Amino acid sequence: MEKTKMLKKNYEFKNVFSKGKYYTGKCIEVFVLENRKQDKNLLGIAISVKIGKATKRNHIKRLIRENYKNLENNIKTGYTFVFLWKKKVDIKNANYINIKTDMEKIFEKVGAFKEEQQ
Repeated sequence: MEKTKMLKKNYEFKNVFSKGKYYTGKCIEVFVLENRKQDKNLLGIAISVKIGKATKRNHIKRLIRENYKNLENNIKTGYTFVFLWKKKVDIKNANYINIKTDMEKIFEKVGAFKEEQQ
């Protein structure tokens, strides 16, 4: 992910949660904060402890990261994304295809895809 840096600090996540816009899909929820001055995107993934044990949470994080990495070249820069897994969705629905379709729909709603993608 050469065009993206990861969010790590608690205040960075809180900033996106308070100022960002909220979008939802079938499995994932996304908070998006737009900042056109940046030449990179910022990515954060927050999976609640209530979802499951660490192995399940890490599996979901890996799937989200992999999907984002595959779509990264089609996304404009200057965005901060924080992905969340919906608590009411069963972990058994955590697969590559479900997350990919959710991400594509959300990025289209946001308008984050580059012009040639649309």
